[in-house]
Amino acid sequence: MGRPPLGVKSTVVRLPQGLGERIDVLVGKQKRASFIREAVEKEVARLEKLRAG
Repeated sequence: MGRPPLGVKSTVVRLPQGLGERIDVLVGKQKRASFIREAVEKEVARLEKLRAG
């Protein structure tokens, strides 16, 4: 495991029991972090768009 890419800050996120495993089934364990990053980015963009609305 190497260093994280530049411009990325590590943040601990506590998921409800079983949610991590559900994500892993859908995208694979190695892609859990990128799935969560993309989901959060989409939701933030959606809320920003609503706020600007």
